[in-house]
Amino acid sequence: MPPFSEPNNMHNFVTLVKRLEVATCRLEDLATSAIQQPNESGAESFTRLASLPVIPENALDSTTVPEKLPESVEGFDAFISGPVQGFVKISEDLGGSILEQANSLLKAFHGQRKFIYITTKAKKPEMNSPVFMELLKPLQESITAVSEIRDSNRGSPVFNLLSVVSESIGFLAWITVEPKPQKHIEEFYGSAQYWGNRVLIEFKDTDSRKVEWLQQYYQVFNNLSEYVKQTFPHGILWNPQGLTLEEVIKAFDQKTSPSSNKKTDFSQDFAPPPPPGPAPLPIVLDEASKNSPSEKSGGLGAVFSELNKGSDITKGLKKVNSDQMTHKNPSLRAGSSLLGRSDSDSSIRRSKSPVPGTKPKPENMRIKKSAVKKFEGNKWFVENFDDESEPIKIETSISQSILISRCKKTTIIVSGKANAISIDNSPNLSIIIDSLVSSIDIIKSPNFAMQVLGKIPTIMIDTVDGAQIYLSKESLGTEIFSSKSSGINLNILDPTKEDGDYEEVPLPAQIRTWIEDAKVKNEIVEHIG
Repeated sequence: MPPFSEPNNMHNFVTLVKRLEVATCRLEDLATSAIQQPNESGAESFTRLASLPVIPENALDSTTVPEKLPESVEGFDAFISGPVQGFVKISEDLGGSILEQANSLLKAFHGQRKFIYITTKAKKPEMNSPVFMELLKPLQESITAVSEIRDSNRGSPVFNLLSVVSESIGFLAWITVEPKPQKHIEEFYGSAQYWGNRVLIEFKDTDSRKVEWLQQYYQVFNNLSEYVKQTFPHGILWNPQGLTLEEVIKAFDQKTSPSSNKKTDFSQDFAPPPPPGPAPLPIVLDEASKNSPSEKSGGLGAVFSELNKGSDITKGLKKVNSDQMTHKNPSLRAGSSLLGRSDSDSSIRRSKSPVPGTKPKPENMRIKKSAVKKFEGNKWFVENFDDESEPIKIETSISQSILISRCKKTTIIVSGKANAISIDNSPNLSIIIDSLVSSIDIIKSPNFAMQVLGKIPTIMIDTVDGAQIYLSKESLGTEIFSSKSSGINLNILDPTKEDGDYEEVPLPAQIRTWIEDAKVKNEIVEHIG
């Protein structure tokens, strides 16, 4: 019988496998019958379906396909993660009020992202409706915060940097502008460039990091303008078939609220940045370190701890007898010597007189830099031209600015309508301008001459000794701001005459000031005769 035992065991094993396969097939049929509805009688099918377990609603939450974001939101996400985050990162390196202002700007862009997303789901409301005003409220608060940071740092050395952002922050209102929001952004770009020129003049040769910060802010403007031009050329697009704005805001707040059981992919993506970490814990010294000689011997804390003793502070003093007093014993005065001066670092620093600053080298000893005329981004740089025999010609457009620095005895002709011009340290410079969108800024450029052929809104003159300015009939409404300047003459044309001559009008340079009724008053001093 042993020869037959092994085949019997094998037969039993094969039988078990077949039975297992049959049972598995039945289980698979039961699991799929709810979806595939096998071809069988109604009663039997109903009985089998009723016997299946009920699948909970949230059982497929983990496998639900996430909602696809609208293309307008995806494009704005790319804008925030690109130039905006780059601007915030370089602001972190500069720190202080610059970083605080950059964070407020980032918060404003997150508010705009929420606004854009909601407009893809909601019908267009009345622009003066309370719900629309409430939707814009966080954005308005961020804009106000940016301006307040600048106003509270007027004496700061980075005031011009803060002004670049503050004076151009109005570009964020593009979401409410129709039909050409891109034009609105470009208008405020001129304000950013006006203050940006001051930053370039102040830090171009001393702090390249601040110049990089300015260029990154310009990049934010350029990328946003391009995004708006491609996505919303005629203004924000609402959803005509969408829900009311109240319903969309309510649904959005429920999805993004922390109390909700689950968050959509959008809310997780839109969630604000995490709050800053807790402040570092104070360093607690043990008893040995508290009683260490170094803690007792110096520091402001040691001084206050001694003062807090009150009358007990004198307990540690040693009584001095009459025979130990130098003013009563001449022999002690003869043998005593004056105490030496402390050799501590602080006393050494106090004893030294300040080191005189390095005097600038005479003009004839300085290395002459090569002349530069180049165009970068949307800005012309004209530098280091000296006694040029031929005029320097620049063709400009409405979005371009010009920075002129250290050009002597040179004539520059600007054709076209430029955005703004800034001139510094350029004596005996002559410039001819067609028209400007914003202003021209002249700093430390004596014996300056300018002729305006078209229209220019504003002229800023700072530390200029001697200037001749010729204005066309279109520029008679020009505003002129001057400080620490003298010998400035305006040459204007009589608008009532067709071919009249220029009339020279000097700018006031002498101011009379007096006090009357505890108030300071002043007037221009006129010389007649």
